[in-house]
Amino acid sequence: MNDLERLQMRFEAAVQAARDETALEEVRAAFLGRSGEINAIRRSIGRLAPADRPSAGKAINDTVERMETVLGERQTVLAALDVQRKLEERIDVTFPATQPQVGSIHPVRRVIEDACAYFERHGFAVVLGPEVEPAYYNFDALNIPEGHPAREALDSFWIDDTLLLRPHTSPMQIRTMQLHKPPIAIVAPGKCYRRDAVDARHLFQFHQIEGLLVAEGIHFGHLKGMLAGLCRALYGPYQRVRFRPSFFPFTEPSAEVDTTCPKCQGKTTACSMCGGAGWIELGGAGMVHPNVLREVGYDPEIVSGWAFGFGAERLALARYEVDDIRRFIDSDPDFLEQLA
Repeated sequence: MNDLERLQMRFEAAVQAARDETALEEVRAAFLGRSGEINAIRRSIGRLAPADRPSAGKAINDTVERMETVLGERQTVLAALDVQRKLEERIDVTFPATQPQVGSIHPVRRVIEDACAYFERHGFAVVLGPEVEPAYYNFDALNIPEGHPAREALDSFWIDDTLLLRPHTSPMQIRTMQLHKPPIAIVAPGKCYRRDAVDARHLFQFHQIEGLLVAEGIHFGHLKGMLAGLCRALYGPYQRVRFRPSFFPFTEPSAEVDTTCPKCQGKTTACSMCGGAGWIELGGAGMVHPNVLREVGYDPEIVSGWAFGFGAERLALARYEVDDIRRFIDSDPDFLEQLA
């Protein structure tokens, strides 16, 4: 029996020394194969006394069972190591990884969010409304009665005789004032639609950001201060604003609003963004017309207010130094990645 124990120990040592399936098969053949050491011992049983043969046969079988168990365990370990080795050979961990394609906020959406965040920091509420509105909210309540030339200038998409896709987000100013008493401080972002010919500066669908402040003692200086702060929040700390006299039916006085060119700051006449003018036009603004205040039940002798409306794409053109508004809707990944 001592021979079987020594054989078992040599077998286990040989199994642990095997580093692959081929070496392990050689160990199995040497000990458990047809010409292996176990069969040599079995053949020697015939030389034993008849009474000793059963116990000798059982001892050999027990040894074989233990050896097969050890062999199976080592086969499992080597198989796992083989899988790991093949995986390491297939994946070069030193090779630069492929950069994942991660999405980002669209540049126009980012401008809208940054502008709204600026007004929220100053106590304004963000209000959203329907994109299909009655003519009353789009025109009549804004001091643009039927037949007024300004209706044609807005080039609206009419759904029927009374409903249209809103050409501006101004209806939310009327809706908010009808629901709430002053003071009112809101900013209204959203999609707008006009039958404009698509070119480098115009789209038939665009985004607008409008602001409204109505309370006692509000004057034009408050408007200038808020819009100067907005431009500095979007473009940098050295921005200035300029107001040029204009006309809008829903404000009086009215003005077109410009900001210093974010690219050249008016320091060169060869600027590709402003054409050397030093200023970029943003949109319109002014003091809320008394007729609009009366329409919503406010007394213009007690309260006053200002309003403005800027195109978000126009703000983004200046912020990202883009020369064509159509780039924002082309869904060009290379372009959008540059502005991410």
